[in-house]
Amino acid sequence: MTADSAAPSGSRPPAGPRHVAIIMDGNGRWAKARGLPRAVGHREGVQALKRTIQAAPDLGIQCLTVFGFSTENWSRPPDEVSDLMGLVRTYVASDLARLEKAGVRLRVLGRREGLPADIAAIIERAEAQTAHNDRFLLQVAFNYGGRADLIDAARRHMQRMLAGETIEPIGEADITDGLATAGSPPLDLIIRTSGEQRLSNFLLWEAAYAELVFQDVLWPDYGPKALEEAVLIFRQRERRYGGRAVEPARVSA
Repeated sequence: MTADSAAPSGSRPPAGPRHVAIIMDGNGRWAKARGLPRAVGHREGVQALKRTIQAAPDLGIQCLTVFGFSTENWSRPPDEVSDLMGLVRTYVASDLARLEKAGVRLRVLGRREGLPADIAAIIERAEAQTAHNDRFLLQVAFNYGGRADLIDAARRHMQRMLAGETIEPIGEADITDGLATAGSPPLDLIIRTSGEQRLSNFLLWEAAYAELVFQDVLWPDYGPKALEEAVLIFRQRERRYGGRAVEPARVSA
């Protein structure tokens, strides 16, 4: 579905989405199609991320969560893992000042254990430097897995119980408040690029009633036009949250 076909003439699309998450897929295939090393695809993917962050606020998006590096990505070849870590260093060094000036708050979701010491320090510095910003929230899932995050949330509640802070059994609110995304707006839309159609262990709890849009574009080619197309598709969806659509009342003759 294209942006043009997603919005019928004469209709006014509803507001939203406030919170969009993106599985940035296709860097390797983009590079392979051009006979280039995967590292080049990852570097071009960073440029696509910059374009997308700049375009998001103009579409009414207040929070953008992107999947940067999963807990499963450690199994990739060491040189590729090293290159991805190098991109974190380069991105923060080149773009942190601009993000701070633009009013962007940066949060990094995921486990800090096991990260190289300098990467962990870079993450802490970036979060602290932008903590006062409230114009736009950028969340980067790094060393993140949806299952791991659910386990961590349950463990936090168990630790509270052991400390005598609560005697209540774990509930939905406890899970939500214990996740890495706690405090961010409810998730409205998940986008996956490259034509693949799966969540890949990303935001499993938050995705419960999010809309899903799969786009057949490799991530390094992504930008404002593709993001706008996904938003327009979202605005034509009817979100029922497990309920039924409200039917118009019939007028008797």
